[in-house]
Amino acid sequence: MAAATVLLIAAVLPGASASAAPHRVKPTVVLVHGAWADGSSWSGVTQRLLDEGYPVRVPPNPLRSLPGDSATIAAFLATIAGPIVLVGHSYGGAVITNAATGNPNVKALVYVDAFLPAEGETIFPLAGADSALAAPPETLFDFVPYPGAPTGDVDLYLKQDLFLTTFASQVKRPTAQLLYAAQRPLAFSAGNQASGVPAWLTIPSWDVIGEHDLIITPAAQHSMADRAGAKVTSVNGGHLALVSDPGAVTRVILKAAR
Repeated sequence: MAAATVLLIAAVLPGASASAAPHRVKPTVVLVHGAWADGSSWSGVTQRLLDEGYPVRVPPNPLRSLPGDSATIAAFLATIAGPIVLVGHSYGGAVITNAATGNPNVKALVYVDAFLPAEGETIFPLAGADSALAAPPETLFDFVPYPGAPTGDVDLYLKQDLFLTTFASQVKRPTAQLLYAAQRPLAFSAGNQASGVPAWLTIPSWDVIGEHDLIITPAAQHSMADRAGAKVTSVNGGHLALVSDPGAVTRVILKAAR
């Protein structure tokens, strides 16, 4: 058979050139934890994403300052080749809002019970007037000094009762107790530092909102999501929907990744 005939058949037969079609690379999903949590809070989501064949990274969030934490995550993102879906929980939402700005590899942002600050905003006031965090600080936190802290700054640990009944509401008590024991503190100053130019201005965003969240009120979350133009999914959960309903959170991440 002449070479020209072979080429003609290859061109017209269905599927003949399928092997030559470019293979779509799955984005790397980067999961950023928030305050009073660590990377293990993403375990249920991480396992589901791995089962779907996605590369997943869960870098530690220092929880020391909003600019510094954002720079830390931005530096981590710069080591990843190819597309990225960047996901943040709670305070981690503020971090990804800043860390993704200017990174062309970040194709989607996913917020989970999170802050979506605009430029110049600070975190604590965004929690909402009815948030548990609006109470006097001494009723909410155990204050712990840390070496090298700026004058007046301390680490904030959530008090046990608040953690178990409010932060981890709708999480099974044995799991909530483990999370309380392992909580990582947020520096007080980090909640009062101005956010920079938000990445959600230019990057498509999704938002999972726990409609029984007692830490960042659902009304506050919906307001921030609307402002950012985020696609909202409401779940019947509290502030830790990533723990209590990892399947629902994973499904939203998968939508953002496609």
